[in-house]
Amino acid sequence: MVQLYNLHPFGSQQVVPCKLQPERFCGGGRDTLFVAAGCKVEAFTVVGQELCQPRCVFSTLGRVLRLAYSEAGDYLVAIEEKNKATFLRAYVNWRSKRTENSRVCIRMVGHDMEAPFSETFREQMSIVEMPLSEAPLCISCCPVKGDLLVGCTNNLVLFSLKYQIINEEFSILDFERSLIIHIDNITPAEISFCVGYVAVMSELEVLIVKLESDPKNRESVNHHPRKTTNPMKQAEGISNETSQLESDDFVICQKPMELLGEKSKQSGISVTLESTGLADEKMKYFHVRHLLYRRFAPDISSCLLSDDVRLHSLQLLPIYQTGSLTSDRKNSSQEKVLLSLFCFFSLPHVGYLYMIVKSVELMSVYQYPEKSQQAVLTPQFLHVITSNNLQCYTVRCSAAAAREEAAREEDPYVDTTLKACPPISMDVCALRIQLFIGLKAICHFKNHVVLLTKADPETVPERRESPKRFLSRKGTSVNPKTPPVAEAGWNLYIVNTVSPVQLYKEMVDYSNAYKTAKTRSCIHLLSEAHLLVRAALMDASQLEPGEKAELLEAFKESCGHLGDCYSRLETQHSHLALPYYKMSGLSMAEVLDRVDWAVEDGSQKYERGLIFYINHSLYENLDEELSEELSAKVVQMFYVAEPKQLPHILCSPSMKNIDPLTAIKYLRKLDTSGFSSVLVTLAKAAMALKMGDLDMHRDEMKSHSEMKLVCGFILEPRLLIQQRKGQIVPTEFAVHLKETQPGLLVASVLALQKNNKIGIEEADSFFKINTCSHYGLINPWVNVLISSESLVDKNYMEDLSKLQSLICGPSFDIASIVPFLEPLSEDTVAGLSVHVLCHTRLKEYEQCIDRLLERCPEAVIPYANHELKEENRTLWWKKLLPELCQRIKCGGEKYQLYVSSLKETLSVVAVELELRDFLNVLPEDGTAAFFLPYLLYCSRKKSLT
Repeated sequence: MVQLYNLHPFGSQQVVPCKLQPERFCGGGRDTLFVAAGCKVEAFTVVGQELCQPRCVFSTLGRVLRLAYSEAGDYLVAIEEKNKATFLRAYVNWRSKRTENSRVCIRMVGHDMEAPFSETFREQMSIVEMPLSEAPLCISCCPVKGDLLVGCTNNLVLFSLKYQIINEEFSILDFERSLIIHIDNITPAEISFCVGYVAVMSELEVLIVKLESDPKNRESVNHHPRKTTNPMKQAEGISNETSQLESDDFVICQKPMELLGEKSKQSGISVTLESTGLADEKMKYFHVRHLLYRRFAPDISSCLLSDDVRLHSLQLLPIYQTGSLTSDRKNSSQEKVLLSLFCFFSLPHVGYLYMIVKSVELMSVYQYPEKSQQAVLTPQFLHVITSNNLQCYTVRCSAAAAREEAAREEDPYVDTTLKACPPISMDVCALRIQLFIGLKAICHFKNHVVLLTKADPETVPERRESPKRFLSRKGTSVNPKTPPVAEAGWNLYIVNTVSPVQLYKEMVDYSNAYKTAKTRSCIHLLSEAHLLVRAALMDASQLEPGEKAELLEAFKESCGHLGDCYSRLETQHSHLALPYYKMSGLSMAEVLDRVDWAVEDGSQKYERGLIFYINHSLYENLDEELSEELSAKVVQMFYVAEPKQLPHILCSPSMKNIDPLTAIKYLRKLDTSGFSSVLVTLAKAAMALKMGDLDMHRDEMKSHSEMKLVCGFILEPRLLIQQRKGQIVPTEFAVHLKETQPGLLVASVLALQKNNKIGIEEADSFFKINTCSHYGLINPWVNVLISSESLVDKNYMEDLSKLQSLICGPSFDIASIVPFLEPLSEDTVAGLSVHVLCHTRLKEYEQCIDRLLERCPEAVIPYANHELKEENRTLWWKKLLPELCQRIKCGGEKYQLYVSSLKETLSVVAVELELRDFLNVLPEDGTAAFFLPYLLYCSRKKSLT
C-alpha cells in the first residue's frame, strides 16, 4: 500500500543548454552532467540551483548507445556504434579538455607507456579502448572501487581499475581485464556492479550473485570457458520442450518464480568464472554465491502481448558506514566501508526494492498509478517517470542500514531502550506527483534530477516483435535501438531537490494536521521525516560542517516528535517513547514540560508510553533533579496510572525535591485503597524523616518486624543507597539507621549484597562514607616512599598506616599537630613520610620536592602527579625541572633516577606548555638530541588536536 502526501521535494529547475537532442546522459560526480548526442559528448558544470554552464566538448567514435560515469577514477565510459559495429571506450582525464580541438591521446587497455611519452598524458584527455570478443550491450561502474563490468551476449567482462606508476609524482589510470563471468540462458539487457555484487537483468528475469575471493573454493574458477551441466534438470526439459513447441500459433509462458539465497541456483542459469588478469591475489574472485533469482510472466490477458511489458531500471545502491570523511573532504575508496546494499528493478506498474547484504529480503513494493518508463533510486527517494509525471517515493534504505549497523554492534534489536528506528515494513508513501509533458528519460546525481522531455509524439512507430520473444532467454533481442532523428520540442531539465532539512520541516508541519486526531498517520509521517534526516546523515562526506550540524539538530528534534507520538498515542509500540526521547537529548524535565496536563472531565488519563519513559528514567542513575512542581505532577501521574510504582519512584534521586507532605498524602491513599505493604511503610518513614517528624518515623518503623523491614529494603535498595555522579552515597535514612538501629542497617546491607542488589565493593564502600570519618585515603606516593625500605615490625607498620591515614583525613588541623611530630626523625622513611605529608597539607610543595629529591628520588614523579595539579601545576617547570637538571649535572649514584624523572617531567611539560614557553624553560647547556623528541611533540600537538 502506498500512502499519498502532497509535499514539495522538488525545488527550482533549470534548462540544460544542449545544442542537439540528448540521446544519453549521466551525472559526473558532484558538479558535472554529461550529455551525448550524435558523435559528441557535452559536459556541463552544475553549480547551485540556477547555474548550468558548458564545460567542455569531446568527440566520440560513433553514436553513444550507453554512457556511465565512475567517481572512483573520475572517468567516463561509453558503448559507441559506428558502421554497425560497437566499441567500448573510457575517457580519462577529461577535466583537462579545454577546447573541442585539444589534442587527445588514444591507447589500448593495458598498453605500457614509456615515461617520456606518458608525461604528455598529464595535461590532456586520453581515451582507453577496450577490445572485446563479443559486442558490448551494457555497462556498470563499481561506485566504491571504480571497476568496470561490461555485459555481452553470453558473458560479463570485468575490467579492474588500476594505475600505471610512471614516477613518484605521476601515474596513469588504466584497466586490466581480470575476469570473465560466463552466464548461460540469460542475455543481459541491464547490469549493475558494486564491490563484488553483480545484478543481471533481461526483459523478464533478474539474477543477483556475489563474487567472492575465498581461496578455499578456488577450484570453482575455470581457466577455460566451458558449458556446465544445468543444475536444474526440470528447467532444461522445459527449455527443450519450448524450443520444440514454439510456433506462430502456440505459445508457452514460464511461470513467475522467486528464489532466494542458495535456492536461486535452481533457476537454470549457469554462472562460471574465468580468471584472465594478473591482478593481486587479494583482488581475485574465486567462486560465486547466488543471492536472488526472480522471473516474471508477461500479461497474457489481452490477445496481443505489449512490447512494453518488460523490466527496467536495474540498480544496486550501496550505503556506507558513517564517518568516512577524509581530510580533503573527498571520499576515498579505501575508506568506504559497505554498511548495506540494495537492489531495485521495476515493471511498468510496480517496482521492487530488495536488501541483499547478509540476507536477501524484499523490503518494499511500489505500486505506480500510471505506467512507468524509468526510475532511479537514491538513499532518500525513489524517482519514477511516467509519460507525463515525475513521481517521488520514500525508501527504507536508511532504516535497513540502521538495523544492519545495530547488528554489527551486537545489538540485534534496534527498537530497544537504547536506540530506535522506524521499521522497514512501514508503508511507503508518494511525496509528490509533478506534471511534466512528454517525459522520456531520467538520471540523478547529487541533489539534481535530470529529465529529458519531448512533447511531440514519435512519428515512426516501432515494429512490434512476435510474442514469442517472451518465451526463450536465448531468443530475446536486446540490441539497443537506434535513436530517432532529432526533432523539435525537446528539453533537458535539471530539477533541484530541496534540502533534507527544508523537506523535513514541511513534513513536520504537515503532521500537525494529524496530531490532534491522534492517528497513526501522524507517526507515519513523522517517521518518514525521521528517515529522511537519517538517510542524509548516513554519508557524512557529502555534508558541509554547517549542514551536518543542522541535520543533527533536526535528527534530535525528530526523535523528540516521535517520542511525543509514542508517549501520547495508545499503540502496541508505546515503549518506543523511551529510546526516541533518549536519542532526542531532551532532559526528563523538558519531556514533562511537553505533556498536556489539562484535565477536561475531571479524570486525567496518562498513556503507557509516557509512563514507561518516566518510570524507566527514574530507575536510571541520572544526575537530574526535578523541580518540586514537576515532582508533584509525577507523583500524581503514577498514583493515577501505576500506583504500585509510587513507592519506587519516590526513592529516585531525581525526586529529591518532592514535598514530603505531598508524598505522604499519596502514600496514605494507597493504604486506604487496600494497597498496604512494608515498602509503603518504609517510603512514609523516609518522608517523615525528611520533614523532621521523628515520632511519625518511629511509628512507621515499629509497624513491621525487623525481618520484614529488611525485605522492604531488598525490594527498594535506593532507600539506603543511591548513586550520584558515579559515587555510592548513603541516604539520610541510612545515616539515621546508623545512629538508631545499626543492627538493622548491617542486616539490610548484607541482604542487599546476598541478593545481588549491590556488589561486594559497593557494600565495603558503604560501610567505610558510614564509619569513622577521621581517617582518609593515604596518598599513593606514600606507598612508593615506604616500599623503598623494608619495615620488619608489622605492628609498627600498622600504626604508621593509621597515623598516615589520620594526616590524610579531614579532621586534624595539621598546623596544630606538627609540633608533636617534630621529634619523629626524618632519617627513616617512616618519619620522612609523615613529615612530607604534613608539609604537603600545609602546601609547602617546594620543600617537599627538595626532601624527596634528596632522600627518595623514585617517589618524586608519583608525588608530583598527585600533588602538583591546578594552580600548583607550574611547579613542574618552575621547580622540578630545574632541580632535576641541576642534580644531573652533579652526577652521583642517583644519576639514572634523576634522568628517568627528568624524562617524565619533560613529557608533562611538553603537553602543558606552548613551544616558545617550553624552549624558555629548557637548560641552555643541555644536549639537543635528548630534548628533541619532546620539542617535536610540543610543536606537533596543536595539529594533532
